[in-house]
Parts: sequence; structure tokens; C-alpha cells
Amino acid sequence: MAYLQQAPAWFLWLASLGALYVSAFLPRLLVYLTHCLRRPEDLRLRYGTWAVVTGPTSGIGRSVALELARRGLNLVLVDLDAANLHEVSGTIMSRHAVQTMAVVFDLSLVSTRKGDEALRRLRDAVKKLDVGILVNNAGIAKPGAVFLHEADVEAWVRMIRVNLWAVTEVTAAVLPGMLRRGRGAIVNMGSASSEGINSFPLHTMYSATKRYVAQFSRSLYVEYKSKGIDVQCQAPFFVSTTMASGFAAAWRSSALVPTADTYARAAVGWIGKGSPLCVPNLRHRLLGWYLAAVPGGVQDWFCLRENLRHRKMLRSARSPRASACRPHGHGIPSIE
Repeated sequence: MAYLQQAPAWFLWLASLGALYVSAFLPRLLVYLTHCLRRPEDLRLRYGTWAVVTGPTSGIGRSVALELARRGLNLVLVDLDAANLHEVSGTIMSRHAVQTMAVVFDLSLVSTRKGDEALRRLRDAVKKLDVGILVNNAGIAKPGAVFLHEADVEAWVRMIRVNLWAVTEVTAAVLPGMLRRGRGAIVNMGSASSEGINSFPLHTMYSATKRYVAQFSRSLYVEYKSKGIDVQCQAPFFVSTTMASGFAAAWRSSALVPTADTYARAAVGWIGKGSPLCVPNLRHRLLGWYLAAVPGGVQDWFCLRENLRHRKMLRSARSPRASACRPHGHGIPSIE
């Protein structure tokens, strides 16, 4: 006590500010841990026997599909490549006693003639099934590490179709069956780039499409909660997938980036819990709380600096000189 009386005013001010932040942080941590410690729920019993997963052939989508199958759900797998769908379907059925159904659907063609035909096939498929869970996971981050004026308009349109328009169309296709049965869960994969960070320059369109997903989910949550349907936007930070390689190394520290399987276990376990916007992984949630204490201007400066650095690295790797000097068999960092 005597030390506190002798402490300078600035120290007492900072200590008080820290105490206020901790007092606001601890209740949220306790709520999160309470959800985590609950006994895992029988998703089949609560929602239905089938789940639809878009983009299930790699990354988070593949791991989520496998985790849902481990919990006994049959799967409708939606992706653009028939061979990849066949492979993941075979993997799932070799590990778990579930059924799978594949729907070939290039989500970048949504609202075109080919896209409409694929959407009709999806509607016909789910109409016959007890679909209890929809996971809108498919998404693209390319083009990235670019200024808005640098990318071709068609590339932006493709991103918007997959990340925004397809989420809307697929949700609308699955919802009627859930309404008839009076139960269901819709999980839309958002991103901390729109919810946990003040801005995300050079990946502007990507984070903007994910902001749509968050608001879309919040509003649907209010619309359909009374009808027995849980709607949720999960907003992870980075996960160890191919897509993550398209972002600056500062966002890919191993201490903060879980594997896709680790994230999927948390993501599936969080279905139907908490608020319509959630961060299932504990490391991601701690990072989000830390960033919430960092002023927006500081976040903007750091994000721009790191993403400009990554842009420079990518442009250098693509230059003719770099291509000539690169050993055979080594590719440039991918952006997906």
C-alpha cells in the first residue's frame, strides 16, 4: 500500500486502465470456458442426420466435414471438382460409418445458367434429406496483396460470387427444409479480417465480402431463432491452410495459428452455442481480445506495413529475374 502511495500518477493511471480491461475480459473468458467444458452435444439428435458442407475438399472445409462425420452426420459435399469430391468422399466413408452425396457446383458461376442448373441439383438433393446443418465454408482470397485498381474486375466479381452471393443462394436453398422440420443450424465462415481487425488493406475486397457474411448471419439469426434454426458466423483468425499462405507472415505465427483439424474440432463443437458472431478457437479469441486493446490507428499502420511488405515479396518472386534464378521445382507463394 505504501508503494502505491509513492507511485507516480501515470503508473496508477495505467494500472487502473489495466484493471478495468481485465475486469471486462474475465467474464467473457469465463463464458467461453463454460461453453467449452459443456458435454459435447448430439448434433444428429438436435438438428438432423445430414449436413451440407461447401468447399469440403481441402483446408477448414475438409476438416469440418471429417469432424461432422466423426460425430455421425451424413454429408452432402459441394465443390467444383468431381475428382476431389470423389477423393474426400472415399476418405470420409473409409473412416466413418456415414453416407455421403456429392454435388458438383462451381460457386463462382452462381446466378449464371450453369450455376442455376447446379443450384437446382442441390435443391433436389437436400429436398429428400433430413438436413440439419449447413456449413457455408467455400471462399477465395485471390486476388490478394493488391491495391483495388490493380486487379481485373472479373477477379473481383469471382470473389464476390463465391464469398457473398453463393453463401446467400446456398442458404436460401437449404432453409425451406429446415423450416418445415422446425430445426437446423447454419454456420457461415466469416473472417477476423472483417470482425477482429480495424482494417485489412490490400485485401480489401476479401474482408468486405466477409463483413457481408457477418451481417447476413446476424440478421438471419434474429429472423429464424424463434423457428428453431440457429444461425452463426464463425470469424477465425488464420488457420494453417493453403489459403493462409497468401497472407503476410506476421499473420501466420505458429503460436497463433491452429491446424485445420484443431480448428474444426472447436468449430463443430461451437455450433449452436453463444452469439451469432463467434470465435471458436481459444487462441484466436485471446488474440482478438488483445487486438481490441490496440488503437485502430495503430492496427491500420501495422496491417498496411505488413501487407505492403508481403506484396513486395510476391511481386519480386514473380519477376522474370526471380523466375530465372529460382531452382527447378520450387513455386512462388500461392494466394487462394
